[in-house]
Amino acid sequence: MLDIFPSPIRAGDLVGVAPALRLRTKVLQVIRERIVARSALHRHAQTRPTPWEGEMKAGTVIAAGMIGNVLEWYDFAIYGYFAAAIGRQFFPHEDAVAQLLSAFGVFALGYLMRPVGGALTGHIGDRFGRRAALTYSVTAMAIPTFLIGLLPGYATLGLWAPAALTLLRMVQGLSVGGEYTSSMVFLVERAPDGRRGLMGALTACGAGGGTLLGSAVGAGFAASMSEAALETWGWRIPFLLGLIVGIAGYFLRRHVLEAVPTERRKRVPIVETLHDHWRGVLGFAGLSVFNAVGFYVSFVYLVSWLQTADGIPPSRALEINSFSMALLLPVVFAAGLLSDRFGRKPLLILGCALGFVGAVPLFWLLNHSSAVLAQFGQLGFVLIIGLYGGTLPAFLVEAAPPQVRCTAVSLGYNICFGVIGGLTPLVAAWLVGRTGDEIEPAFLIMVSAAVTFFTILRFPETYRAPFAEMGSNLVTARA
Repeated sequence: MLDIFPSPIRAGDLVGVAPALRLRTKVLQVIRERIVARSALHRHAQTRPTPWEGEMKAGTVIAAGMIGNVLEWYDFAIYGYFAAAIGRQFFPHEDAVAQLLSAFGVFALGYLMRPVGGALTGHIGDRFGRRAALTYSVTAMAIPTFLIGLLPGYATLGLWAPAALTLLRMVQGLSVGGEYTSSMVFLVERAPDGRRGLMGALTACGAGGGTLLGSAVGAGFAASMSEAALETWGWRIPFLLGLIVGIAGYFLRRHVLEAVPTERRKRVPIVETLHDHWRGVLGFAGLSVFNAVGFYVSFVYLVSWLQTADGIPPSRALEINSFSMALLLPVVFAAGLLSDRFGRKPLLILGCALGFVGAVPLFWLLNHSSAVLAQFGQLGFVLIIGLYGGTLPAFLVEAAPPQVRCTAVSLGYNICFGVIGGLTPLVAAWLVGRTGDEIEPAFLIMVSAAVTFFTILRFPETYRAPFAEMGSNLVTARA
């Protein structure tokens, strides 16, 4: 009869089983270690450029990081340059000063949205990757810019015209809030050792290039069109042309090699930032005060100031500004290189000191009807703002914790630029109108330089530390 039941296991049958089990365990352990190592290598490859990307796509990465800044600052430049014409189109029942104040007031409202936009874009960058944040921001900037060029004025829409203009500027503010800082993080994270300052300066060059482009386009239209045509419809064309830059930026950024972060988070980036790193966020805001006030007084508000204070024609004022912006780019580039060699803090402190001491003398030089003297006065601000602005991006990124780098930098930078930078042209125009003293904007620069100077002293030097170890030094700045 067949024995359908298995025989009992005897002791001799277990001989050799234990070594086999140990061998199997060791093999599985080796496989597991290799999987972990491969995963770590993959994560490292996501945050650092591969050799192929570094050699073949370095130009694409730089262009993708810069192009959104070009569009952002192109738009804000042409808005500042055509503020008088925009005021007459959308606020026709007010006097000339009130029209300018109204136009700059809408400008300021757009900037007040920057902290919200910085939190939103920073969240996207820290949670879903830098590429997603950059693609979103350039799209959200291009569409409202184009629509402003199509928006009918007060004569057609009545009160709906200034309301719609305000809404579009607020939507742009959401985009602008994350564009500059996300591209700053994007480029500095991919910089080779010893070149983080240079890559950060390229971010500022994108901003300067956009401002230069806006100034050059404005000067070209002002020189080639009659004043009546420019007032009626000519100012709209630069806004419509911004769509071309936006489309190019969207497709360029879609193909940048950037992966979604793999680490799972227990908290939302904005919550983690405000709970654990709020002192550092306030420190970043303090570091940005001088950059915000200095830039917007020297290169945005000053174009209208030259026309009202010195009586310089609009086309000539735009030419002066365009020439200064052209020289700003090499100064910014050189500042990035120098910060890689001598450190961030010495250059930042030097920029603040020059701004504090030189603001009033430079405005005295600017306050002449001679266009040559005005040009020399603005060139002084080119040296000061270029030195500081070219050094700041790498310093901010290096000081931020990696896990919330986009959010922390975006919040601190945009709290300053949204609240202080956006209000700067409005406050400068108000001070001049209130006091009758054309030199008043210089004192805004002096105050901002002092605030930033004392903030810098609370941060450690960062340019020699390995990038992976930077996060531990974030919250050395106190509120």
